[in-house]
Amino acid sequence: MAAAAYAVYTGALTVPERYNPWAPLDVAAAPDWFTDFKLSRARTDPVRCSAALAQTGMQYDAVPDRVTAEGCGFSNAVRLRQAAVRLGAPVTLSCPMALSFYMWERHALQPAAAQRVGQRVVAVDHVGSYACRNINRGDGAVPGASRSRHATADALDITALVLADGQRIAVVHRWSLPASGEAAPATLLLHDAYRGACRYFNGVLGPDYNAVHRDHFHLETGGYAMCR
Repeated sequence: MAAAAYAVYTGALTVPERYNPWAPLDVAAAPDWFTDFKLSRARTDPVRCSAALAQTGMQYDAVPDRVTAEGCGFSNAVRLRQAAVRLGAPVTLSCPMALSFYMWERHALQPAAAQRVGQRVVAVDHVGSYACRNINRGDGAVPGASRSRHATADALDITALVLADGQRIAVVHRWSLPASGEAAPATLLLHDAYRGACRYFNGVLGPDYNAVHRDHFHLETGGYAMCR
């Protein structure tokens, strides 16, 4: 298997791009065994990331690299103006974060919405991405703590999903599963969206993590892998 993988990598053996782990990420292709690897490669290489992001059809502008303070700023970032879902005001995200957001929305969020509620998610409410601050563990941004992934535009906090019929599914109100009986479709959609995010982002923190996150999903790229 190692010899075959090396042969594919060097081009000595040709296989369809879908089955070639070294091929560029196809953002429209149905996810398969190689999707996670291809996404990871794209996120860690600015050229690959920009090429993959250009496939998405999202509307964005490149943002000049910027350092705003020690440990704060961003590089290879975009100002996302329009995605397949409404985001309200334009939001600044690193290329890896914008790419992961697209993959999650297309391949996890919308399929879950179709299954659970029979309609599309048309908007995602959030409370921001870039912010030069430290990690907040419940007592505000802790002096001397590590920088939050928000400090490099590598994070987005999502508070609600809005469906095509206008229904707003707020994380703070609809997350909790009932002690008995079947959960409502909206609640199941939130849990599916959370689990799907754990595939397409490096880190995901949800309402069960701690009180700070009781009303939103924290999604991030970079850093340690976590799904809590």
